[in-house]
Amino acid sequence: MTLNVEFLKSLTEKYGSYVESFCDSDGKLPRMMDLKKTHTLHVVENAKAIAAGEGFDERTSLACEAAALLHDTGRYEQIRTYNTFRDSESVDHAKFSYDIVREKGWLDALDEKDAILEAVRVHNMRLIPQEVEGDLFASTIARVVRDADKLDIFRVLEDEIATNDWKNDCKAFWDLPVMAEPNTEVIRAIREKSPVNYQDIKTLADFILIQVGWIHNELNFKTSQDLCKKRNHLEFRRNFLHQISSSDEIDDICKLQN
Repeated sequence: MTLNVEFLKSLTEKYGSYVESFCDSDGKLPRMMDLKKTHTLHVVENAKAIAAGEGFDERTSLACEAAALLHDTGRYEQIRTYNTFRDSESVDHAKFSYDIVREKGWLDALDEKDAILEAVRVHNMRLIPQEVEGDLFASTIARVVRDADKLDIFRVLEDEIATNDWKNDCKAFWDLPVMAEPNTEVIRAIREKSPVNYQDIKTLADFILIQVGWIHNELNFKTSQDLCKKRNHLEFRRNFLHQISSSDEIDDICKLQN
């Protein structure tokens, strides 16, 4: 069958029931899981905004929304089993999400099943693999999810900084050293417009700078870029980096684009 509004509504209900299965005896999700639930809702809204801004047809728009909904399905089991969101210390959360969605069979009746699953699988990769790039429908969905995810990661970081004691509790930022200088390899990659190697992320400044690299080099759609500018994500990162680093390269790396 072809994806339609009713199927997406049913899928959303199934996903919601799955998430609720991780609630404690008081019916509440642990804080880090609740953060991911909220993140997913925002990613879905971002995907809808991108699809609308780019003028996609209904089928493509709904597929983008479905992939955004499912992209982090594995995060709940990841935090329960490994007590971390850092993939290098646990599992590749995108592949984990892909495996769980396939096992659940939520998409089995859909003609768009493979494209949605691929968008989930590749959403955290440094580059979209060639087998996905070669399929216009699948690559479009993948690019939307990657942008929508990044746009909300920007929001999550800003909310964490605004509302939590990030200097003493940096779990949301991989427990990285807070007041430390950025890795020169991260700065080099951003200057060269290359994806940052996650293994080079050694400090909170690196964690912030990888997002600066996304803003400069990795947002795929004009709508995504416009949303980023409207929300002042680059300026926030430049100001925050000055709080945690004395590097004289910050202003140059974070130079606001016209």
